[in-house]
Amino acid sequence: MSEITPETIAHLANLARIALTPDEIEKLTGELGAIVDSVAKVSEVATPDVVATSHPIRLVNVFRDDVPGETLTTAQALAGAPEHDGSRFQVSAILGEEQ
Repeated sequence: MSEITPETIAHLANLARIALTPDEIEKLTGELGAIVDSVAKVSEVATPDVVATSHPIRLVNVFRDDVPGETLTTAQALAGAPEHDGSRFQVSAILGEEQ
């Protein structure tokens, strides 16, 4: 059983400047006690010969190699543009007169 008491919870709440009602203190005492007990159980089986893991299933990179392919020429890219200056797309300002 954990050593979490209502007095411990009230003290921690005071340090954190959190106002708790007696009902909240009682509820948190049980919840934090259960958490401490669970951590203690895990600590019992976590021995030096058990490798620490951050994920139960080994993750691998699923991305393919980046292989350059065919790209559009500037003329092809601008062919369907409503407005351009020959090398760039032109768009009207949307932020207002100040821009």
